[in-house]
Amino acid sequence: MMAQQLWSPSNPENTFLGQLQRSLGYETYADLHSWSISKPGEFWSKAWDDLGILGEKGDLSYDPGVDFLSARFFPYGKLNVAENLLARGADDEIAIVSIVEDGKRVEITWRELRKLVAAATAAMKAEGITTGDRVVAWTPNVAEVIIYALAALSIGAIVSTASPDFAPHAVQDRFGQVEPKLLLAANSYSYNGKVFDCSEKVNEILELLPTVKRVISISHFQEWIEPFLGAPLEFTPLPFNHPGFVLFSSGTTGKPKCIVHSGAGVLLKAATEQHYQFNIAPSEKVFFFTTCGWMMWNWLTMALSRRATIVLYDGSPMYPNLERLFDLAQNEEVEFFGVSAKFIDSAHKEGLTPATTHDLHALRLIASTGSVLSPESFDYVYSDIKKDVHLASMSGGTDICGCFVAGVPTLPVHRGEIQGPCLGMATDVFDSAGVSAAIDQKGELVCTVPFPSKPLGFWNDDSDEKYRSAYYEGFPGIWTHGDFASKSAHGGFTLFGRSDATLNSKGVRIGTAEIYRVVEMFPQVNEAMAVSQDWDGDTRVVLFLTLKSGLFLDQPLEKAIRLALRSQASPRHVPDKIIVAPELPRTKSNKLVELAVTDVINGREVRNRDALANPNALDWFKDLPALQS
Repeated sequence: MMAQQLWSPSNPENTFLGQLQRSLGYETYADLHSWSISKPGEFWSKAWDDLGILGEKGDLSYDPGVDFLSARFFPYGKLNVAENLLARGADDEIAIVSIVEDGKRVEITWRELRKLVAAATAAMKAEGITTGDRVVAWTPNVAEVIIYALAALSIGAIVSTASPDFAPHAVQDRFGQVEPKLLLAANSYSYNGKVFDCSEKVNEILELLPTVKRVISISHFQEWIEPFLGAPLEFTPLPFNHPGFVLFSSGTTGKPKCIVHSGAGVLLKAATEQHYQFNIAPSEKVFFFTTCGWMMWNWLTMALSRRATIVLYDGSPMYPNLERLFDLAQNEEVEFFGVSAKFIDSAHKEGLTPATTHDLHALRLIASTGSVLSPESFDYVYSDIKKDVHLASMSGGTDICGCFVAGVPTLPVHRGEIQGPCLGMATDVFDSAGVSAAIDQKGELVCTVPFPSKPLGFWNDDSDEKYRSAYYEGFPGIWTHGDFASKSAHGGFTLFGRSDATLNSKGVRIGTAEIYRVVEMFPQVNEAMAVSQDWDGDTRVVLFLTLKSGLFLDQPLEKAIRLALRSQASPRHVPDKIIVAPELPRTKSNKLVELAVTDVINGREVRNRDALANPNALDWFKDLPALQS
């Protein structure tokens, strides 16, 4: 059945994407996209020019190498990422707005930002930081972290960040692997009205990171750079494939993988998305609700290259009132409003109606990622947030620091669908035989052509054994991302959750998101998690629920859930067991950890509890009597 159209662009030809399509003479987005993946060197070279990247391209834009992993973009190119992020804004325009939960708000102009980065760069050099050194930040999402990262990038140091809710051993599991010299640390942070003191944890972290030569607390950041104010802004030209960032996998199945990214590759990929897929214009206010522990922080930082004003927020998205982020969108007159799919679902369940309570006249685009955005959430956005808005669901990952599929501002939005593949991304869905799947056929999300933000490799994985194993073994030579998806007749994509969390029910593979979509529509249900239990020589599906306060799972509710799954999904989606849990474990970036619960209920060890925001929640699942029969 064709998905309902919910929105269409009023002036598609006036978007950056529309202008590109017209200039190249392509009739459709599909034609333009086909060119972008058949001629990757031409496309990414054109993107470089359209974005006004400062630097030298070199005389080769793309070397395909011998395989996906060895392919390189701009192998003779040179640039500096920080220079590109700082070059465009007019002195008196606002570059960064930083807001924290208690209401403190800071504005930084482009003139001030350049002055502060120059001073921080000089301060780092005084500490002995040179090209290739690692500098790390364990901090709330505030402006000082952006300044610190830009200073490091200007030198050619490698940046890693994490949020202060990571416990010391979780910080060690990440930062310890890259042996940093410099640490920017939180003094404290606020969440949900509570202030968390970080001083004891900082001392513990320093003991666990013996390579750190100096720690700078956020509260002393200004004092640290003060002697260097007035220093000239200096940028070291670096090869395109020079490492700029190390990002980390969630670490829920073992020590986190250290994913090494080219700084320039991340810049080119993110800026290309921001320009073509999201139509971000100079001086627009761009907000994404993120911590420093999620790749969306890196993505948001890259929006400085579009001469956008980036809006930072640190704290709970629903404190001191449920409308906190909508208040922010209204007060800051945000054009680009980025949140997680879970936030939209929560706003829906709480009955928020910003369309009637807030003035969102400036809001042009709502971006959603982090997990699958349900069709019902699409409905909610257009009925209760804003009717005339571009809803751009997108999906990618830490692994690529960008998107495979995202918004397409020249095309309509259809209910439940991500609009299309990003330019330059040969995104497809493969069946189990490694053949491109038919329309509406579920399979593995893959990418068949290299792209600039593919990892350079994993840290301390010189043979690339772990890197190859992580992405290239599902279908040899093809990036297999680990998402369960299908293609639509509109050229869009539907995501069904992680394929490595895919359930096998009576011989049929089921995406967990298909279950959650139905179950979480029940007003009594807060959240759901479906996992697979080894049972009687086979497997069975167990559905865990958390319910609204004071409610319990009685027979009528359980019967209604089973009936809804049978009628709205299929008989195979009906779980063998439905159990109410006090709490569901999740990562620091607020994603449910199905794999960890699967390990616990099957008697296997969870290898990295420190990666969880609430590791004690796992204890309840161990030796659960309800699963013994």
